[in-house]
Amino acid sequence: MPTFFHLVNHYKKYKSTHKYLYIFSITVFFWTLFDGIISFLTPIIITQKGFSTLEMGFILGTSSIWGATFDFFLSKIIKNPSFRKMYLILFAICFMYPFILIKANHITMFLVAMAIWGLYYDIFRFGLFDFVGTNIKVEEHSESFGIIEVFKSLGYLMAPLIAGLVIVKTINYIPLVLMWVFLTCSFLFFLLTIKLRKRNLVANQRGNYNLTKELGRWKKVGKTILPVLFLTLTLYTIDAFFWTIGPLVSENLKQLHPFGGMFLAVYVLPPLLVGWFIGDITKRFGKKRTSYIALFFGSIILITLGFIQNPIVIIFTVFIASLILSISWPSINGAYADYISETPNAEKEIQGLQDFFVNLGYVIGPISAGFLAEKLHYLQVFSIIGFFGILISVILLVSTPKSIRIKI
Repeated sequence: MPTFFHLVNHYKKYKSTHKYLYIFSITVFFWTLFDGIISFLTPIIITQKGFSTLEMGFILGTSSIWGATFDFFLSKIIKNPSFRKMYLILFAICFMYPFILIKANHITMFLVAMAIWGLYYDIFRFGLFDFVGTNIKVEEHSESFGIIEVFKSLGYLMAPLIAGLVIVKTINYIPLVLMWVFLTCSFLFFLLTIKLRKRNLVANQRGNYNLTKELGRWKKVGKTILPVLFLTLTLYTIDAFFWTIGPLVSENLKQLHPFGGMFLAVYVLPPLLVGWFIGDITKRFGKKRTSYIALFFGSIILITLGFIQNPIVIIFTVFIASLILSISWPSINGAYADYISETPNAEKEIQGLQDFFVNLGYVIGPISAGFLAEKLHYLQVFSIIGFFGILISVILLVSTPKSIRIKI
């Protein structure tokens, strides 16, 4: 994952010639503050409305099911997406969404809210890719996505901190006002982006594909890179555990210690830090091996959470676990980039499979976390996922070939 080091280097290289990219990144920053607060509040809202943690996990899991469904249909329906039009639709939906979420009382309304959540996040992604694809030169795509990712990560880091500070015992109007303020700021920077952006540097066209043929290619590529896909599934399942149970843990720990509300914030902080040294580690041990080992040791730390009661020690333990696990993310993303570089004609299949397993993790994670939280203490839930993390990392370390070559 890119860090501020990446941002500084990019600015030194391009100076003010990429002003529209930086303005768009600020648009993304304020939007992720909005979406991050939504992500923090949603589990709390659902449980405060009387639903069990199992029901809450199921409800949250449906958002990714809808997301995957919309992802497929939007890619077929929208052949030539327009960043401007899609983001206008995005902001219209987002301005209404908090009201829909707060007013939901019945499970049907929450399922509708999750469908809308899945839809607007897909629109956000489609618009983001269209902006980069039609306004940034091809050779600058990776750097540009890195810049956007820095601001996106910063937004998701600050969101749980802000939400935790403004929620005392129950959710009142303050977080809602903050969400609309951040969304309004994002919209204003979006308008500025439209004014400054360059147009049509690259034609963004989508080809027509035979579904049966595409599924065959997915099967062939997926079988080859299955170990990496399983690691992706595991990492995003763990991430979903934190975003499902984390807000509830934060609210409980905050009653015991002022810093207890930082539970989720210290989890999302390390990904912004590991980029400073991850390159040296992967050069020495290899990308896949580094990812598996990081998952192994990070999962060991997670297991200890179920046996700790001191809020400060819990916060510190989460930070260390996340710091180690965060080494896996850029390592495995680097492996995907290598596969695409080695087999460029399989790029869409690799990206599609990666997205599918990400969505699958965000379906399995909330449902599993909700089910376990019904039976165990919240922190013991992380011990269970830690155990599975160890098991999967050992299997992958033993079974993954040293070199994976895609033939298609």
